[in-house]
Amino acid sequence: MTASRKGFFNAFKDVWMLDGVRTPMVDYCGSLGHISPTDLGIKAARAVLARAGVPGEHIGTVITGNMAPGDYEQFMLPRHISLYAGVPQAVPALMTQRICGTGFELFRQAGEQIESGCADVALLTGAESMTRNPIAAFTHRTGFKLGAPVEFKDFLWEALNDSAAGITMIQTAENLAKKYGITREQVDVFASSSFAKAVAAQQAGFHAGEIVPVVTETFELEGYATRGIKLQGKLTEVALDTHARISPVEVLAKLRSVYPGGVQTGGNSSALVDAAAAAVVASGAYARAEGKKPLARVVAAAVVGVAPEIMGIGPAPAIQLLLERAGLKLDDIGRFEINEAQGAQTLAVGRELGLDLDKLNVNGGAIALGHPLAATGVRLTITLARELRRAGLRYGVSSACIGGGQGIALLLENPDAA
Repeated sequence: MTASRKGFFNAFKDVWMLDGVRTPMVDYCGSLGHISPTDLGIKAARAVLARAGVPGEHIGTVITGNMAPGDYEQFMLPRHISLYAGVPQAVPALMTQRICGTGFELFRQAGEQIESGCADVALLTGAESMTRNPIAAFTHRTGFKLGAPVEFKDFLWEALNDSAAGITMIQTAENLAKKYGITREQVDVFASSSFAKAVAAQQAGFHAGEIVPVVTETFELEGYATRGIKLQGKLTEVALDTHARISPVEVLAKLRSVYPGGVQTGGNSSALVDAAAAAVVASGAYARAEGKKPLARVVAAAVVGVAPEIMGIGPAPAIQLLLERAGLKLDDIGRFEINEAQGAQTLAVGRELGLDLDKLNVNGGAIALGHPLAATGVRLTITLARELRRAGLRYGVSSACIGGGQGIALLLENPDAA
């Protein structure tokens, strides 16, 4: 596959990530499962402004992402995150959606807005409660007819199906496994490695450096309703990712595949988790004027379309376009953070690119840590920026495949290694 000439590419001259944080990523139906994605988003947004040392009054644009409604307030999610984070009322807030690529899209749009002069500083927040995906019906507005089926369905489960191609997201990974000759054993080995790297990074304290613990607290906004988070039971704090665990290949091999004869199982696919992540992105002029030391430069972004039935290959052409237009080669990139939607999908991307897997997801990926849709791209990009600094490397790429057949990729530069 050659680099796609279609799709689009943005190069940013002077756009910087000042800092980024996230909540812990907690298993589906776990200790964050009762919390609205709005409140998870407010928590992350407040935390990143505090960590970056940026007053809410300095924010000129708020860009948020959330896929599935976690309550009846989803329409207001961008505005509520903005206001309760302390951003002035006059500042507009936007919801954007590119499914699994949503968090990356927040950075791309922030770059566009900053370089076009719309704002000097952007607050980005991705929030997702996989637990609170609704049981939904879309056919009952006109009432129930005698004998007609009552069509309540699981929104989360049904959303995994692409009706255009007549295929589920897992089946797209199975198609890639067949196309690239990827075996079940290879997928389990890759998944076991993801778990091991995540556990090692957790034990070394790497993940703690980007996590803001979730506690019971209130979010006050003068003249408006008080919001907040209340942990259940005897919990006083949630501070750790919960899905990462040592998972030997022999254990993973015992799990039943989703489809008979297939390679994908619940153990080598991305985990369902609840989480939020936030970042502050600013112009170089703002960073210099305020004496800020940015975490990373946001260099460029690329988005492409691919065939829906092999949607998981999307990161490969997105990364190829990104590097081609940025004038870089694969060997110039020190670290890759590619979302592990499914193990076979990630391995297929690696084979298509000829990627050195030792550079990939070195602190664990979504198989071990989880994939909270709209928060994922923000989390991956924060992790990448921090890893580039830790390892003293110059360039890194974060990327994901996107249901329906797309790929998105961001190029970051470590200012200390430039």
